[in-house]
Amino acid sequence: MAAISTTMISTRATAFQAEEMVRAFKAHPASALIGNLDTIVTMVRAGSQLLPLTINDWRRSPTCYLCCPSVAYIDYAREELRNLAESPATMQILNGFLRLAMPLMQATGFDHQVQPNNWLMATNIGCTLGCLEIQQVTQELLTSHPGKAIVWRSLNDVSDRPTITDFRACGYGLYPARQVYLFDCRKEQVRVHRDERRDMALLIQHDLTVVEHQDIAPADFQRIELLYAKLYLQKYTSLNPQYSALWLQQMYEAGILQFCGLRNRDGQLDGIIGFFDRGDVMSAPVVGYDTTIDAKAGLYRRLMAIGLQRAREHRLLYNMSAGAASFKRNRGGAPAIEYSAIYNRHLSWKSRGAAAIVRTILQKVGIPIMRNYRL
Repeated sequence: MAAISTTMISTRATAFQAEEMVRAFKAHPASALIGNLDTIVTMVRAGSQLLPLTINDWRRSPTCYLCCPSVAYIDYAREELRNLAESPATMQILNGFLRLAMPLMQATGFDHQVQPNNWLMATNIGCTLGCLEIQQVTQELLTSHPGKAIVWRSLNDVSDRPTITDFRACGYGLYPARQVYLFDCRKEQVRVHRDERRDMALLIQHDLTVVEHQDIAPADFQRIELLYAKLYLQKYTSLNPQYSALWLQQMYEAGILQFCGLRNRDGQLDGIIGFFDRGDVMSAPVVGYDTTIDAKAGLYRRLMAIGLQRAREHRLLYNMSAGAASFKRNRGGAPAIEYSAIYNRHLSWKSRGAAAIVRTILQKVGIPIMRNYRL
């Protein structure tokens, strides 16, 4: 009975959070919440779960990769080529290949989509569904959005393996997206690596105070927006979701994001990490720190230490996302390929043909590159 009660509470919490997302998008333009996003947000029922649903159609120009596979697979991939700087010939060949692949990707029709369980997180977390539930929600979406691809993002071949099997059985194609790193404390603790020990030693220093979720104040969200932008938008790429202070505060108040910060002696946040939890899986889609502070302060290392500690304490699988591969491997992160499950059997034969080519390229070329270069 206790397990049933816990499940019911979790389902109700998810429904409340999905409703809060829809309210936010009804009250504000999408671009006021996430600066580079243009989408419609509503809800769909999948079995007992009420999930957010994003809708993008042909009248809308390419938008943030959260809702636009052509940006994720082409534009973002071109940005990631900087990681191959030590192999300029390979980088140049792949850049030319990606330019040629853009028309093919657009021909798939995947940008004209509905996306269930889209929490608009850079590192989303899949939801547990059986084959019957997948079939039911697929049929509902085919009826309500007959001309659009159905996309379920962020399924990895470790924590979502049974769900991936069910998607395949229901006629979905699996399209490799990126390589993520998983820190799995669900059954047993991951060995504490040397780098994690050093990070924890930094974290307990007295120059910065660790601020828990309940101690984040409304006045902090402008600073959180800035810290996130300094790392994800300025240091990395403006293609990342451009989260506003308004959006971050909405996610805080709805309980969708759980924040933890590093506050300096003047009372200002110098670092922030926002956790997104679903069941026994967590991710940290919001990370930011003041990049003007000397790297010796180890702000990023301290924030990652907070995440690893949280996973250990709550016995969670921590999806550490993609990027900074050696950093994450040196702290116990294990690689996993992440996929998008896409249903397109109802689309034109031209779209299906283009999609089949794209899928083959991703499987035969994309996965080996991600693994060989440890991206």
